[in-house]
Amino acid sequence: MTEAGPVQSRMAVPDAALLALLGRRDESLRSAEDLLDADVHVRGNELTFSGAPSDVAFAERVFTELITLAERGQQVSPDAVRRTVEMLGAGSERLGESPAEVLSLDILSRRGKTIRPKTLNQKRYVDAIDSHTIVFGIGPAGTGKTYLAMAKAVQALQSKMVNRIILTRPAVEAGENLGFLPGTLFEKIDPYLRPLYDALHDMLDPESIPKLMAAGTIEVAPLAYMRGRTLNDAFIILDEAQNTTPEQMKMFLTRLGFGSRIVVTGDITQVDLPGNSRSGLRVVRDILDGVDDVHFSQLTSTDVVRHRLVADIVDAYSRWDAETSRPDLRSAAPRNGPPQDRRSRRR
Repeated sequence: MTEAGPVQSRMAVPDAALLALLGRRDESLRSAEDLLDADVHVRGNELTFSGAPSDVAFAERVFTELITLAERGQQVSPDAVRRTVEMLGAGSERLGESPAEVLSLDILSRRGKTIRPKTLNQKRYVDAIDSHTIVFGIGPAGTGKTYLAMAKAVQALQSKMVNRIILTRPAVEAGENLGFLPGTLFEKIDPYLRPLYDALHDMLDPESIPKLMAAGTIEVAPLAYMRGRTLNDAFIILDEAQNTTPEQMKMFLTRLGFGSRIVVTGDITQVDLPGNSRSGLRVVRDILDGVDDVHFSQLTSTDVVRHRLVADIVDAYSRWDAETSRPDLRSAAPRNGPPQDRRSRRR
């Protein structure tokens, strides 16, 4: 059945929302024009859409969401336009999720910068942290899994839901080479913990961080320092969890004390464990399947919030991994360079 001919519709924009909707130098409007199949025109405070009926209807839905964002006081950026189009195109409405609700969920604000989820999966991840005691955020680089968890930790501390934040990650590469590095123990492990410090500086006054750490309110330490402890009234984040063994993962999860929350983040495609060691993150889902109050959030390349090229790189590596894991391709590999060996060396 063929679609009816071109149609046209109009939509009024509240005066208070118009400037925020159009963006600086109309950059958001131009972004929408590039992403939508319907023609979009602005005259005064009225939008006109023209094109195929389905294209016009989709454009109306997109701008309804964008106007809602603008009415909530947000500057509608080209990125917000792109995210709104992607979410509606993926059927977020059918799932009961509004792009405006996703993009206007404030987690933390500092010096005019507000941290919010930018995709539907990110919002579900943040919601899961609010409603579960243990949450696993699994996904590729750039999906915000660690950054959002850190923001929720700072939010929980500031609202006095917890008394302290504990940030940890395995320093797998330190291993036998640690003794050869110059400096004290903490100077040696600092490079492995530096990404966590960087995120903290985005979310807290840098001058307050040393005081909070000296008081034990914030602790940043390698995973080995968690052994033998019970962590009460704390927000605990384990980062780079793909580099834990199953035994280390069990040790960490059983540190959970009363009044605490745990968020575990990692990317199962970037395991740095030596030899044939199993990743604790790869097996924990099967182990904890069906355990109450434990949630697994899966983030994908569509949730990447870094440069758009990062999502393309993640997808390209996923395709390469799928192709080189096929038995017919493995058997055809040259003798001096089997695909599985190349994969083990890739970082």
